[in-house]
Amino acid sequence: MKRKSTAEKSDELRPEYDLGELLKSGVQGKYAERYREGTNIVLLDGDVAAAFPNDKAVNQALRLVIKLTKVPRSEKKRTSKQSAT
Repeated sequence: MKRKSTAEKSDELRPEYDLGELLKSGVQGKYAERYREGTNIVLLDGDVAAAFPNDKAVNQALRLVIKLTKVPRSEKKRTSKQSAT
């Protein structure tokens, strides 16, 4: 099957449709805020992105960081810090 050229593709709009009239009442960014509320896109620096092969690896690493920050400290460390001050 032969592909259509760019000129043929751009001429697919029916003559009875006036593109200028159709787009006249359009509002740019009408749903942008609603879209942003449902997404969490984070841009990584190049060196950080290079360390991870895919989004699953990034999520696993971040979950590990979350777990490590929730590790309770032992009583020995707390008491030795309190007695030193």
